Amino acid sequence: MKNLILNHFKRKDKILYSWALKFKGSIGEIKKDKPVNYFLHLCSEIVGQQLSGKVADVIFTRFKKLFSGKITPKKVFLMSHKKLRAVGLSNAKVRYVKYLAKAVLDKSLPLSRLDSMSDGGIRESLLAVKGIGPWTCEMFLMFTLARADIFSFGDLGLKKGMMKVYKMKKEPTKEKMEKIVLKWSPYKSYAARVLWKSLDS
Repeated sequence: MKNLILNHFKRKDKILYSWALKFKGSIGEIKKDKPVNYFLHLCSEIVGQQLSGKVADVIFTRFKKLFSGKITPKKVFLMSHKKLRAVGLSNAKVRYVKYLAKAVLDKSLPLSRLDSMSDGGIRESLLAVKGIGPWTCEMFLMFTLARADIFSFGDLGLKKGMMKVYKMKKEPTKEKMEKIVLKWSPYKSYAARVLWKSLDS
């Protein structure tokens, strides 16, 4: 799998390929998680909205400690606003995790069926839940469902990574990013990992 991806980048984008070679140990196959964990992953993505990874991890760790045993939609829905706020969630994010919990409980968001849907169908289902936007959908598709051809144009880290890898002096427009990203299909998720990894080097 790894060689297939690297060969694709080598043919389509020599610049990305040179960076991918540096991190080839980090771009192995993305592993799909089980449906039983989807709710927790979506809570994590909501917590992480517009936060650095480190800050999001701290708040999500506190969030998990609020609950005994498995974190379920019912437990989140019944948890008090005050207790959720106390771990560092904004008022808006408290409402968002509760909207998510309610959508799962009333079956308007069919978590168990998501993996059998197309990328577009998953986006449509998730975006119907207030508080879930494109970025949250993209992170869920990429890291939980292991969809290989996902890219998040709204992710600040990916923009910074693209600027570094392609030596851009100013933030690229979406149109400029799209021209580059199009070359990576059907492995955009792996290219995104290269861009994120570039920021650590």
